[in-house]
Amino acid sequence: MPPEDRRPTLVCLPFAGAGASFFRPWSQLNDSLEILPLQLPGRERLIDTAPYREAGEATEGLFQALVEQLGETRRLALFGHSLGAVLAYELAHRVAASPDLELLRLFVSGSPEPGTQRPRRATGLPDDAFLARVGEFAGYSHEALEDPEMREMILPTLRADVELHESYTPSTLRPLDAPVTSIRGTEDTLVGSDDAAGWAKVTGRDFEYVEIPGGHMYLTDRAPALLRLIVGSL
Repeated sequence: MPPEDRRPTLVCLPFAGAGASFFRPWSQLNDSLEILPLQLPGRERLIDTAPYREAGEATEGLFQALVEQLGETRRLALFGHSLGAVLAYELAHRVAASPDLELLRLFVSGSPEPGTQRPRRATGLPDDAFLARVGEFAGYSHEALEDPEMREMILPTLRADVELHESYTPSTLRPLDAPVTSIRGTEDTLVGSDDAAGWAKVTGRDFEYVEIPGGHMYLTDRAPALLRLIVGSL
């Protein structure tokens, strides 16, 4: 099949504490995209691998994983939510600079423009205060954190993810050579509409800002609507 006739691949980057398995059900929700979730270390099949704590290291590792897993596919879009949005943005610069890959679009979700720092932070807080602050940021708390054994297993990776996110600064100020769509839940109390629309500043191509009903974690309940939006934009 000629490359231009293959379905584009949607490469998905997870939010803090999440793994690739969050996105796997998306493959059953549409037949217009190949869904490729990238796995961050410190969780699921990479549970024994130290998690990333710095965005540059994460970008290099994710780019290598992407190249290995794409196979013959060369036309792709990137999607990331919250922490995943800034990782997708950094990865987008790598993909756009690669002569062998075609970046169709970057989709960022639940995130202010790159480099925006939260006024309140969770890094360094004691466990209970840290989890309360993260729950406040996310608008929900994963039920696994209620189990002491699961909490002990998850907490180091979640701390690393939050540290990576809260210490992140963009690696470049060059406009991204790809169109960008910024998506926000209409009731998101963590990321305001002006914050999400600020992604217009990072692209040298066209920009789209869209809202979907729900809060910061709207995508847990609105995946079909989100995928329809992505397919329509592509």
